[in-house]
Amino acid sequence: MPKQVDHADRRRRIAEAVCRLADERGLEGVTLRDVAACAQVSMGAVQRCFRTKEEMLVFALGHIGERISERVQARLVRCPAQSGATALGHAATEISLLQEEHRAEARVWLAFVAQAAVSEALARTLKANYSALQEAFARLISEVGEGADHAVPLDPQREARTLLALADGLTAHVLIGHLTPGEAQDVLHAHLGGLWERPVRSPRTT
Repeated sequence: MPKQVDHADRRRRIAEAVCRLADERGLEGVTLRDVAACAQVSMGAVQRCFRTKEEMLVFALGHIGERISERVQARLVRCPAQSGATALGHAATEISLLQEEHRAEARVWLAFVAQAAVSEALARTLKANYSALQEAFARLISEVGEGADHAVPLDPQREARTLLALADGLTAHVLIGHLTPGEAQDVLHAHLGGLWERPVRSPRTT
């Protein structure tokens, strides 16, 4: 009987191989031949899963995004009774990839961000990931804002965009050594705290 191939599992293995190689060499050093060797499959198997290198990279980027989103969800599920502000802090911390165990993932993520500047397919995938994260952040910010009568009424979408950009920026600053992970956490927590500590503005009258 012919051996059954788990194509979904093979695609995941190939995506993991792409990420390992990208961490070691950057995306410019990722070749189909090396990916096949790293994933312990044949070149033909890689080409049957992905028609082009760009298609393979797009899948690998989506794989990283799913992995990060799953971690955020798991973090929130573990503490269902936490406040919206705490949940937002946990989510932003996971997204910014500041922990030591996520440093390789952060290097790979930023390599994809850089490549997306010249790849429309990667850019589309990144924009979809960022849009989903922005909506999640905006939802949490709205929940906190509704219960915080001492805070300035916020534009949840604008604040979500700001937080998402801050998280990405902190990732880059930690990776190049400009900030320590602790300093980046301080910046993130100070920003989050500032969202709810602003004085209430009186409504304008005409």
